[in-house]
Amino acid sequence: MMNEILHIDTIDSYNKLHGIETLHPLVTIVNHEQPLTALKGRRLHYDVYALFLKQGDGCIVRYGREQYDYQEGTVVSFAPGQVVTVDWSDQLPMPASRGLLFHPDLIYGTPLARRIHDFTFFSYGQREALHLSEREQRIINDLMDNMESELQHPVDKHSQRLITDAIALLLDYCMRFYDRQFITRHKANSDVLSTFEQHLSAYLRSDLPQRLGLPTVAYFADKACLSNGYFGDLIKKETGITAQRYIQQRVIERAKQLVLDDTLSVNQISYILGFQYPQHFTRLFKRETGMTPTQYKQ
Repeated sequence: MMNEILHIDTIDSYNKLHGIETLHPLVTIVNHEQPLTALKGRRLHYDVYALFLKQGDGCIVRYGREQYDYQEGTVVSFAPGQVVTVDWSDQLPMPASRGLLFHPDLIYGTPLARRIHDFTFFSYGQREALHLSEREQRIINDLMDNMESELQHPVDKHSQRLITDAIALLLDYCMRFYDRQFITRHKANSDVLSTFEQHLSAYLRSDLPQRLGLPTVAYFADKACLSNGYFGDLIKKETGITAQRYIQQRVIERAKQLVLDDTLSVNQISYILGFQYPQHFTRLFKRETGMTPTQYKQ
């Protein structure tokens, strides 16, 4: 059934779906040259890490109702637990793609396991694909070639280290290319930052803190129609600090203004700003200013 969720819980299950020989139980390099008719309109639940380099137009990958920014020469990636829908235009053939898939068990106990959360693009969502130049595409393909060659060897005591080091190198290059993309999209990113500042200022001067609590990164990422991960990385590239830190600084700026209002108590100010408990407000204020609200007022 087309509405049924197809679980990709092992490397072998993915390979069998596409008639690919499994050379290693925990990792595979796949080359999709033919239309994947079995996947059209299907919902896929990934329990593995997956990264695809796609060539050609026509494919649509959706997170919910939103479409991935999925164009010529792009990399898209998925992490365990994500559900995506794959579709493509009837007027265009399914574009060719090449992919790396690996099970979380592959990296268990390796240096890559300690770094895997540094590769924040796995948490990116709609319209946030990585767009590569021809040179960058060649680099990614060369790295996949090397891994594909290694997978031809029988598994031995060196296999895990060699393969996980190769995966880490590929992921490092993807991070480099994303950094380049953030730079080349500086104007668009600046517009997102400017809008974020406006929304944050309006939030803190409204009754939203009393109704919704302290402002969160997720709230403003949703306003920007971006995933939390991409939004957070964008803000950090533009400001040098995390989005959460940026919000905290603006909360304290607003708090300083309110503290100087003689008609407001500390308890009232903490409520206005959206703190659940006054002591949490006092603790943050002292950490940021070196003084309690009362000392700052005096």
